[in-house]
Amino acid sequence: MKKYLNYSLSYGVMGLVCGVYFREFTKIMGFTGITTLSKAHPHFLILGTMLFLIVALFSDRLDLEKDKTFALFMRIYNIGLPLTVLMMLIRGTLQVLGTPLSKGLNASISGIAGIGHILLGVGFILLIVSLKKAKTK
Repeated sequence: MKKYLNYSLSYGVMGLVCGVYFREFTKIMGFTGITTLSKAHPHFLILGTMLFLIVALFSDRLDLEKDKTFALFMRIYNIGLPLTVLMMLIRGTLQVLGTPLSKGLNASISGIAGIGHILLGVGFILLIVSLKKAKTK
């Protein structure tokens, strides 16, 4: 349980840092439009902090650690979420700076963010499957 609470705390801190970065960077740059930066904060807080709080509660009652599907979820999900948010931060920062993107760079950023989202989706499915398979202690 403690491990999942640590994940939750880590994602919570990263979410708060993203929120401060969004708020302060846009204020310093005088940016008032819509930017992808505003979505990084809730992605970490909800998909990271809240999910791992829920996983911690399940881990207290179920033998999740023994399930290979759960171990795969942990690896895939913890790659997908930071990758997704990193690409949001990159795109949002470029939006605030007003940096023109070539079609190739724009597609690359979208593609990598898409891979992150796919990993998140696969991770969710693996988590649900592992919860279904888990045996109570």
